[in-house]
Amino acid sequence: MKRKGFTLIEMTVVLFIISLLILIIIPNLGAQKKHANSVHGSAMVSVVQTQIDSYHDETGDNNVSMNKLVASNYLTDKQAKQANDEKIIIQDNQASQK
Repeated sequence: MKRKGFTLIEMTVVLFIISLLILIIIPNLGAQKKHANSVHGSAMVSVVQTQIDSYHDETGDNNVSMNKLVASNYLTDKQAKQANDEKIIIQDNQASQK
């Protein structure tokens, strides 16, 4: 009677191939996360800059700060916290990321 199933060598080859795929995928995932964070940071700078420009156009205030934007409802608390987490600063009415 002949048994059906995988041999030890076949199982070893399958595990080796799976290991190689994992070794290829993991570094790529790290790079994708880094790229996504970079894109998100740039988008957040654009949001803050747009709100700075709107606030300046409506009030004429040349000393815009994150607190003023939140107090005047140009940014939500959540947006301001995210900008803070992204290390976005406002200098001379320009938003930039440290």
